[in-house]
Amino acid sequence: MAKTHEYPVSVSWSGAREGSGSAKTVRTGIEVPLRVPPEFGGSEGAGTNPEELLASSICACYTITLGIIAGMRKLPVTHIVTNAVGEVEENGPQFTFKKVTLQPTISLSGEATDEQAKATEEAAHKADAYCIITNAVRGSVEILVEPKIVKS
Repeated sequence: MAKTHEYPVSVSWSGAREGSGSAKTVRTGIEVPLRVPPEFGGSEGAGTNPEELLASSICACYTITLGIIAGMRKLPVTHIVTNAVGEVEENGPQFTFKKVTLQPTISLSGEATDEQAKATEEAAHKADAYCIITNAVRGSVEILVEPKIVKS
């Protein structure tokens, strides 16, 4: 039988484009300041925005999923750093989140074999298929994965 997991959040906002607010996770109590990005008419200042949060969610989910896959496959991964770029297309009054490019740098232990490096690269390309967030946006947002494998 399927299980349902809930992730409650609360967002508070004051003002219009130049306004500010915060997003708070109900379970953990983590609060993040929010602002409209300047390119969309918002004001400068401390705070992130939904566009950065979506790119961050995709990047975090992908990276954690890749770490889990590497552990399950007993790959000699010592560290993963993933950089991501989200792209939003502005077409008149319409804004569409089009693409996220994920660029994981995956460090392997010095004694990793070429076969393990190849298996790690394959896992890097498959990780987004198991990521909850990439599965949630699939069909609406293009996900590109450009892994780099290094031996440490």
